[in-house]
Amino acid sequence: MQQNNVFLFLLISFLAFVSCDSNRVFDTYKSVPNKWHKDSIISFKVTPPDSTNAYNLFVNLRNTNAYRYNNLFLIVEMSFPHGKTIKDTLEYRMADPSGKLLGIGLTDIKENKLWYKEQVVFKEKGDYTVNIQHAMRENGKVNGVIELEGITDIGFRIEKPQNK
Repeated sequence: MQQNNVFLFLLISFLAFVSCDSNRVFDTYKSVPNKWHKDSIISFKVTPPDSTNAYNLFVNLRNTNAYRYNNLFLIVEMSFPHGKTIKDTLEYRMADPSGKLLGIGLTDIKENKLWYKEQVVFKEKGDYTVNIQHAMRENGKVNGVIELEGITDIGFRIEKPQNK
């Protein structure tokens, strides 16, 4: 009986902690099966809450110790409701100089919240599509990494800017 009470308390505490993220507007992950193929595009359909306020955008990433690179190159494309598209090639640092993976996590899975854009106003009403694809290359090699190991989940997050 007491074990059930402890479990219930922990569950309620966890749910309260997760729900206190008042800045979150959109936050979704999609799993990557085994290896992230270079032609695999992770897509998110987003309906912004309004067309007047500014928001910060993030690419969220979960990786394991099998990720063997110090950085990560991504191609992130945002398609607007009326056809306009913005495509960015982004580089993120994934490990410190000693090779220790960056990110938050107590196990071998690390979570990284990577800046994409800040103070974005979604002026067009309708659905936006965000496509994320890896663009990793190895030094001295022309062809890209075909199957990127160690990435388990890709996410996209929109949040209200924090008040200062």
